[in-house]
Amino acid sequence: MKGPSVVIIGSGPGGFYAAGSISKKLNSDIDIIDRLPTPFGLIRGGVAPDHQTTKKISATYTRTAKKDQICFFGNIEIGKDISLEVLREIYDVVIIATGSELDNKLGIEGGDLKGVYGSAEFVGWYNGHPDYMDLNPNLDTKNVVVVGNGNVAIDIVRVLSKTFEEMSESDIPEYALNSINKSPIKNLYIVGRRGPVEAKFTNVELREMGNLKNCLPIVNNFDLPNKLEGDFSERDRRLIEKNLETLKSFSSIEKIKKGKKLNFVFFHKPIEIIGNEKVESIKLEKTKLEGSELKSTGEINEIECGLVITAIGYKPKNITGLKISDGVVENKNGKIDTGFYAVGWISRGPTGVIGTNKADGEQVADLISKEFKTQSKDGRKSLIEIIKSKNLTAISFEDWEKIDSYEKKNAKDPVPRKKILTIKEMLKICKI
Repeated sequence: MKGPSVVIIGSGPGGFYAAGSISKKLNSDIDIIDRLPTPFGLIRGGVAPDHQTTKKISATYTRTAKKDQICFFGNIEIGKDISLEVLREIYDVVIIATGSELDNKLGIEGGDLKGVYGSAEFVGWYNGHPDYMDLNPNLDTKNVVVVGNGNVAIDIVRVLSKTFEEMSESDIPEYALNSINKSPIKNLYIVGRRGPVEAKFTNVELREMGNLKNCLPIVNNFDLPNKLEGDFSERDRRLIEKNLETLKSFSSIEKIKKGKKLNFVFFHKPIEIIGNEKVESIKLEKTKLEGSELKSTGEINEIECGLVITAIGYKPKNITGLKISDGVVENKNGKIDTGFYAVGWISRGPTGVIGTNKADGEQVADLISKEFKTQSKDGRKSLIEIIKSKNLTAISFEDWEKIDSYEKKNAKDPVPRKKILTIKEMLKICKI
C-alpha cells in the first residue's frame, strides 16, 4: 500500500533528515526540491571550506537520496518556478526545509556602508556559493571587525587568519584564497555584546584559534571570571568551563611574532559604523551585565577598520503562502497545517549544530505517519508534468553526481574539489 505523496522544499540537513526518517516509516514517494542544482544546503555553502571532516555527513544524505522512493529535483525555485499553493494541491504532504538564508541586520547608523557584510553573504563568497561569488569584498585593510560570538564568527576569523598552506586541503575557491592571501590584514577583532560565559562558541572551534601558524589570539583576562557563577545545567556548565579554560590558555601561548592578531573583545556593542562612502571605523560602547540584564556604560571605544562582518543570526526568505514571525514559520512542533510541516531552522530558528536537525525530521515523520495512511494525490507525476509544461530544467541526483565528479577530477591534490561557481556552468556539465 502506497503511503502519502511527500515533497520537501530544501535539500539541506533538515530536508535530508526528514526524508530519511519518513522513508523508514512510510512506503511513500518522497521528492526533494531545491532552487540550486546542488544539494546539501549549508554543508556545501555554509560549512567552512577548511572543515572537510564536517562536510563528510553528505555521504549519509547521498545514501538517503539513492533510495528508490526518493527523487531530487534541483534548479527549481518554489515561489518563482512553482508556487507553494500548487505543491499543496498536488501532494498529500508538503514540508518546508528552506532554512534561514538572510542575514539579520545590525540596525545601527552606517550599517549600509560599503565594506559592511552579513556573514551569510561573506561566508557564501568564500564558499563559492552562486549567489555570492561576485560579492568581491575589498580586503585591502589592516583591521577587520567581526561582530558576533558564535561559531560562524569564529569560522570567519579563522579563514581570514590561516596561511595559504593551512588552507591547502580546503575547497575554498581560488579567487577567495588569493584575495585573502594578498590582503594586508594584521588585526582581527571578534566583538560580543556579552561576555565569554554567554559566548556560543563550541570548544573544538575555539581551541583551533590557539593553533594557527600565523595568528596569535589575545584575550583580556579581566573579562574572564575567576569562578563560574549562575544557574546552569550540568552540560552547559561543563561546556562554558571548557571555553573559559581555553580562553585563559591563550594568555600562556608563547608570544612569538606572528603576522596577525585575533583580539577577543567582550562586553562591547556596536553603536555606529563611520565612513563617507565606505567603512572607516566602528564605534563600540562598553557594556556590563547586571544579573542577566545587559547595561550600557557610556564608555566609547573606536576601532579603525575597512571591513565589518556581522554574524548575528539569520532569518528566512519570504515565500508566498508562509506566515513568518520572529524569524520562523508559524508552527506547532513542526506542524503548520494539515499536510503542511516545517523542519530545521525555518521551524525553530537558526540554532544548534547539523545533527540538531535530525530530531526535527523524526518528529515530523511521526506526525505524518499518524495523520496519513495512504496516498490520495499523485505528487511526483503532477510535478513532472508541470516541469515539462513550463519548460523548466530540473536537475536529478544523477546530474548532481556528474557535477560532483567533475569538481573532484578537476582539483589538484590535496584540494578535495574545485567548485563550479555558476549555475550556467553546472547545467552545462549535467548535459555532458
